[in-house]
Parts: sequence; structure tokens; C-alpha cells
Amino acid sequence: MKLIKEIYEKHIGINKKAEDISYKVRKAARTILFDSCGKVAILYVSKDHYHKLPGGGIELGENIEEALKREVKEEVGADIETLGEVGTILEFRDDFKQLQISYCYYSRVVGKIQKPSYTKEEIECGFILKWMDFDEAILTLEKDEPDKYMGKFIKERDKTFLLEAKKLGI
Repeated sequence: MKLIKEIYEKHIGINKKAEDISYKVRKAARTILFDSCGKVAILYVSKDHYHKLPGGGIELGENIEEALKREVKEEVGADIETLGEVGTILEFRDDFKQLQISYCYYSRVVGKIQKPSYTKEEIECGFILKWMDFDEAILTLEKDEPDKYMGKFIKERDKTFLLEAKKLGI
């Protein structure tokens, strides 16, 4: 899968002296998910005022595709068909000593959309599922102004995935 971008703290407005960090690796799967009307699934994290693509961490013993299907089922309530790759983004989250590797795909909903089954943490963060036109999703993420460290990385990552998908003609 093509590497689209490496995101460092300087890309989210944090400028501090570089230090030698040993990063713990976290891998995640995400998707730009289209419904039958061509709308894109976007999750609003209401507690922290930013939007994100569906997806999340790859658990031990899962491959990327299995994790993607599980995460979308939980966060959107939908089964999916993966149509292709968008790319990979590396996030160097120095404050957490974490290197996040996100693999992004584009996919479509298969069958009927059910109610999402959010985790306790997602409920506490106030996850709200929204469906938007593709360009509206890009504009929404561009306008987001998260004030928390994690939200800034997520905004930059998912905005980049959407812009890459647009460039690819998805």
C-alpha cells in the first residue's frame, strides 16, 4: 500500500525540540465508506469537536481486513465490501511515544445498516454517526479545530485520506 504522508507534531502546530524516542507501534484500519446514495460515513466526536473516518486498531490475531470489517460493524452498524486502497499514513505521536500506522481503504455498505455498537470509550467521547456528500466531508474535516493532541492528529490524518481519495478519483 502506498505511503501518503508521515505526520509529525510540527504538522499539527506543535514545535518543540526534537528528541530521540522509542515508539510503540499501533496499527489501525480505516475506510472511506459509501452508502447506496453515495454518501460517506463520518463519525463526529462531540466531546472533542472533531470528525473522523470509521475504523480503529488492529487486534492481536486479526489481519487488516478483519479489523476493518469489525470496526465498521461496531462504529457504523454495517457490513462492507472493500473496493480498493487509498494508502497508508504514519503518525509520530511523541507525547504518547506511539507510532500509529493507519491503512485506509474505500468501501461500500452491503445490506442493511444496523445500529452502531459503540464501546464505553466511544460513548463517553460522544460518537455520532453522520452521512455526508464526499466534498462536504472534506470541508467538514478542514473546518474542524480540535484542541486536544489526539484530535489534531486524527483531523490531519483523515483529511489527508479524503483528499488523497479525491485525487485518485474515488
